[in-house]
Amino acid sequence: MTPRDDLSRRSVLAKFGVLFNAAIGAILAVPILRYILSPVIRERKPGYESWVSLGSLAQFPAGQTRLATYRSPVVDPSDGETANIPCWVRCVDSEKFQVFAINCAHLGCPVRWFPQSGLFMCPCHGGVYYSDGARASGPPERGLFEYKYKVDQGNLTIQVGEMPTPGVTAASLINISNKRTPCA
Repeated sequence: MTPRDDLSRRSVLAKFGVLFNAAIGAILAVPILRYILSPVIRERKPGYESWVSLGSLAQFPAGQTRLATYRSPVVDPSDGETANIPCWVRCVDSEKFQVFAINCAHLGCPVRWFPQSGLFMCPCHGGVYYSDGARASGPPERGLFEYKYKVDQGNLTIQVGEMPTPGVTAASLINISNKRTPCA
């Protein structure tokens, strides 16, 4: 047997096929591994979980619900107008507030406040919420998502960053003792 017989056309193409498949596998493995390991290696931008002012308390009269906006503390130069995030502020009394995300808990469509009926309504699939953010009817399984707030030197501030999701409710039902709340 000569070395020439060992390198037949079939064996060369088979080795080339194995090498080609290994290269494609390595190329595909990189983004998959980055996705799997991203919670471990990803760094959060500064300001991720910060408190942002919505304005003075005088802007939110007692017994009314108003639309407010804040600028996301985690902004890229290309974000433009999308970095301005709206939310609904309900002033229960002079020191007690509820701050709701504008997104419906069903699929994230923006809800609107109707003061005549005292309801938040979602135009996409007919979700309806009471003035306190609780689910009234429609496809959403829960009430509106609520921001943590505090009153600081006459200003209403909210904690932005991780948005509460249905996972928070499920975690409280099974008594998860982690210090961080789960996020979808």
